[in-house]
Amino acid sequence: MAETPETNKPDFRNGFPIRDLGDGSMISGQADGEELVLARRGDEVFAIGAHCTHYGGPLAEGLIVGDTVRCPWHHACFSLRNGEALRAPALDPVPCWRIERLGDKIFVREKLPPPTPKRATEGPSSVVIVGGGAAGLAAADMLRREGYDGPLTIVSADASPPVDRPNLSKDYLAGTAQEDWIPLRPPEYYRDRRIDLLLHSRVSSLDTKGRRIVLEDGKALEFGALLLATGADPVHLPIEGATDSQLHYLRTFADSKAIIAKASSAKRVVIVGASFIGLEVAASLRTRGISVDVVAPDSQPLERIMGADVGQFIRKLHEAHGVTFHLGVTVSGVNGRTVTLTDGTHLEADFIVLGVGVRPSLTLAEQAGLAIDRGIEVNEYLETSTAGIFAAGDAARWPNPHTGERIRVEHWVVAERMGQVAAKNILGRREKFDAVPFFWSQHYDVAINYVGHAEKWDAIEIDGSLDARDCAVVYKKGGRTLATVTISRDLQSLQAEGAMETGIRLQRREVA
Repeated sequence: MAETPETNKPDFRNGFPIRDLGDGSMISGQADGEELVLARRGDEVFAIGAHCTHYGGPLAEGLIVGDTVRCPWHHACFSLRNGEALRAPALDPVPCWRIERLGDKIFVREKLPPPTPKRATEGPSSVVIVGGGAAGLAAADMLRREGYDGPLTIVSADASPPVDRPNLSKDYLAGTAQEDWIPLRPPEYYRDRRIDLLLHSRVSSLDTKGRRIVLEDGKALEFGALLLATGADPVHLPIEGATDSQLHYLRTFADSKAIIAKASSAKRVVIVGASFIGLEVAASLRTRGISVDVVAPDSQPLERIMGADVGQFIRKLHEAHGVTFHLGVTVSGVNGRTVTLTDGTHLEADFIVLGVGVRPSLTLAEQAGLAIDRGIEVNEYLETSTAGIFAAGDAARWPNPHTGERIRVEHWVVAERMGQVAAKNILGRREKFDAVPFFWSQHYDVAINYVGHAEKWDAIEIDGSLDARDCAVVYKKGGRTLATVTISRDLQSLQAEGAMETGIRLQRREVA
């Protein structure tokens, strides 16, 4: 088995012993200087690109499920047969190579052409998407990938094209990601795919019977099908004495840029709220060398979402990086640079970041008479109470097949996957949305992965050690696993996701 001295990885052009590739396993190597992965499923062997097209995760460290491979970092899913990106957060395919078996060896031959573009045989006269976030962009992308050729419009209230929002509180805010990484697609993408992107545009009314929307500038758009991907808006907290220029929220590209501009000359910052956004902002600003105080009414950060043990670990992690917590209190007022807390403590701050949660954007759906239940109510196909109008993302509440309850989840990957499924159902595919919720959070050099959905639990089981940053935390109710948090156990996170999906399939068989 030849190896290249540059990478010390096997050269698959020279053949690889099939006995060294067990069923369900993968191995990374190269061919003609390109990194790739050999993956075996039964008697079949596949050769695909080595890195996920989302953030470059190593696919060889992922998990084979059927004839797909899942990325260990953020759970993107690719077809082993043609490299297609089947599930977000990856939107682009990975390359594939032809395989030839000679004797007891596998040889990688030429690179295969990308999949043949699909052609939709049916579809609405036009599609309008309200919202330029995760769900909106993913839906538009999937409509074109599925071969829809009709008029397609995204109406976005943002001034910027769809961006990689998770990065706004993580690497970009920390100064370790370049600005040109943030747009999800370059300008030519929208032109080449004939997606009409209307920025800085708000919808003033929705006429469900007349099948049209009207923008604030008076422009009317008719639609054959409509996707509401209106997302959520940050909760604004009134603080006595604070000026608008002192208070910052983080939701858009412009918000992140504004915080970075303030951070360039700041020495001290107060963050109100120990949410994921608040804590990721804390980590990013500490990376910039700014002193950070976090103020929150909770007894531990993220305790309501992840429990006291994980909350205490996250608190100690941030404290080890110089963050000071003020818990069980909130801000009572601001006087110049002095921030006063409800317990009388005075803090100095050059500016304040508020991360106290978001509320789903429901005004348009409510005014149009769509069914609302703490979110836009949709069925398992993500269709609202009005036929031909769908909803996806942070604003949508859907029936979760894992628990049987209706849930609304504010996670980036969930929103993207909802957008993708909604797009298929706009084209009549009748695909049920049954993806297991997933999100990740980054705190300094610690990545936390969460699969499932647990609003309440009666037991928490910890396998491994939080302090050692190597563990799986399982949340259960009535003996049933609802969610799993992992640190430094990417493969176990994928396996937990797969087990929940298997549970959904078994439930459906029992019902049938």
